[in-house]
Amino acid sequence: MGLTRDFFIYLSENQTLNAAAKKYGLALGANKVVAGVDVPSTIEAIRVLNSKGITATVDNLGEFVFSREEATAAKNAILEMIDALHNAGVKAHMSIKLTQIGLDVDKEFCYDNVKAIVEKAKQADNMHINMDTEDYNHTVQTFEILDQLKAEGYTNVGTVIQAYLFRASDEIEKYKDVRLRLVKGAYKEDASVAYQSKEDIDTNYIKIIEQRLLSAKAMTSIATHDHNIINHVKLFIKKHNLNTDLIEFQMLYGFRSELQEEIAKEGYQFCVYVPYGQDWYGYFMRRLAERPQNLQLVYKSIFTPDVNKKVGIAAGAVAGAVVLGKLFKRK
Repeated sequence: MGLTRDFFIYLSENQTLNAAAKKYGLALGANKVVAGVDVPSTIEAIRVLNSKGITATVDNLGEFVFSREEATAAKNAILEMIDALHNAGVKAHMSIKLTQIGLDVDKEFCYDNVKAIVEKAKQADNMHINMDTEDYNHTVQTFEILDQLKAEGYTNVGTVIQAYLFRASDEIEKYKDVRLRLVKGAYKEDASVAYQSKEDIDTNYIKIIEQRLLSAKAMTSIATHDHNIINHVKLFIKKHNLNTDLIEFQMLYGFRSELQEEIAKEGYQFCVYVPYGQDWYGYFMRRLAERPQNLQLVYKSIFTPDVNKKVGIAAGAVAGAVVLGKLFKRK
């Protein structure tokens, strides 16, 4: 369809579309890629995954948080979900975005929120908290906060390494004893800090995966829908006789579900990234930026022929932005 990575990144940052998606997303079929809009529905979705031998990392979706009130509300929602996961006894942990809990408000305020979340998770059978990385400037601050938490003795917290960043290999070396998720990366970054071409990003992704698997002392999550990379990793594991107790594959909820189950049945650890809430749009656009082929994986299940009949012009606008890369024109 000619849709480019940069274009999806542009869409992910469009607040007008984000607001429309939040309002009409469920009618559009966003529940195909979002596990639930509340805690009970999300817990039930995780139980289904667990029944198939798949664990979950849960993300309370949210974009564009610039006030203490919104950040505090997001923190409280995360704390509520930690309690719910623990009480339900499901196999799951949390992923959080620091911009959602105050990084753009005040760094120390954000740190206090992160620490409260990590401490709560520690009390819940040492549940893991993954701090998702975002654009480059926020990523630098995320690693600073990770270092501060480690210095205070917290071991149940980790983060994400983005393969398109030149610094990725150094971070792999530095954080051997920290649980890490390895991804390609889904933001538009300057050529001074990041690889620009798909070929260079893919090459470095393979490089840091191999580097990590040969040196890691903690869990490594390989997050990709690219079956070629998955097959490469499987062969690498066998070639080097690696301990799969410290390796898992990850994919997004609603994407390539059959492949997820197939990998889990082969005996590999598998974790699904489970987003919940109505604020799904920005996260979904970045997944398409990361790999535009993902659009084909969910197109049929989300955008049915009668979408506009069901939800009207506003919802059609969002669907058009996602599928065609332009707003639906008013009929």
